[in-house]
Amino acid sequence: MLPSHFTLHTSHFTLHTIPNKTLYSSSSSSMAASLASQLYIGLRRPCLKLDSFNSQSFSTFDPNLRLSLSPPKPSRAVVAMAGSGKFFVGGNWKCNLMAAHYWNNGTKDSISKLVADLNSAKLEPDSRVGEFKNIRRFAILDPQFEWSFFFVPKKFYILFRFVRSTDVVVAPPFLYIDQVKNSLTERIEISAQNSWVGKGGAFTGEISAEQLNDLGSKWVILGHSERRHVIGENDEFIGKKAAYALSQGLGVIACIGELLEEREAGKTFDVCFQQLKAFADAVPSWDNIVIAYEPVWAIGTGKVATPQQAQEVHVAVRDWLKKNVSDEVASKTRIIYGGSVNGGNSAELAKQEDIDGFLVGGASLKGPEFATIVNSVTSKKVAA
Repeated sequence: MLPSHFTLHTSHFTLHTIPNKTLYSSSSSSMAASLASQLYIGLRRPCLKLDSFNSQSFSTFDPNLRLSLSPPKPSRAVVAMAGSGKFFVGGNWKCNLMAAHYWNNGTKDSISKLVADLNSAKLEPDSRVGEFKNIRRFAILDPQFEWSFFFVPKKFYILFRFVRSTDVVVAPPFLYIDQVKNSLTERIEISAQNSWVGKGGAFTGEISAEQLNDLGSKWVILGHSERRHVIGENDEFIGKKAAYALSQGLGVIACIGELLEEREAGKTFDVCFQQLKAFADAVPSWDNIVIAYEPVWAIGTGKVATPQQAQEVHVAVRDWLKKNVSDEVASKTRIIYGGSVNGGNSAELAKQEDIDGFLVGGASLKGPEFATIVNSVTSKKVAA
């Protein structure tokens, strides 16, 4: 019996895509033959012999391409991390006017240049996951091209699903969300930097979760240290904001972290756990929450926690979730690190098992460097 799943272990294989919303029928021999001939282009050896399949591995088509059998796994399986989601990298642009080399007669121009750099950046390629489909009549392709189609003569179709190894998000100032959303590659999602605690209304200067949805924002950063220590938001208020944002379908990047004096006083865990409890008391589910540990003393200072220091806190946070929420939440929730992350230190930080990504400040204003940080997921794979 044929297995239901296999994984394509390569980043060098390209399948021809088929026009979106197209229906292909295996009863049309001429179409099938034409499609098959197109898809076989570049293959050095014959295709799979499915009728007499009795092997535990497929033929090698090319030195850079090997199909091998594996049991069904979550999409995150390409990366060895304690959390079970994908590697996550967020860029918080804050209220900056962009890095100097992007500046040209105003922030709209500078943002356009940054977006252009991000659009042209070479990010970590998607993984390919395939499934056998014993469909004798037809198959419909995903209109967003998540699925690519591979025809095998006689009986079987193979569908290749492209799975992202890294979730990438950027958070522009509110004023520019629409501009960035309409010009940035779909590979990168949009986050807001803040949202109001409830439904919109007579709240001067605020922006509601409903408005963020309307702009196409998928995420919102809540509990950032600048909101806590400059604006004066407290734990309970931040927890309520998170609950409302989740209720409106936004993902929440929930920030926690200690001041320098709190670390020096040995209170790092106490502070982080108190902030976590405020989220836990307010939210109905952790499904769409990413925790960002950002030691305040490392944000924008050039100081950075060592990989060991960051890992120590991430492990403690995961243990807290296990004891106070559930084993499942502790296993699935991604815990990312923020605090002077840059292209020079991200690879070493990424090797830590419990560091599931980054929330990046200043370095996210430099397109090529941000791409380097995104691609540090490669270090995670190597370490595994």
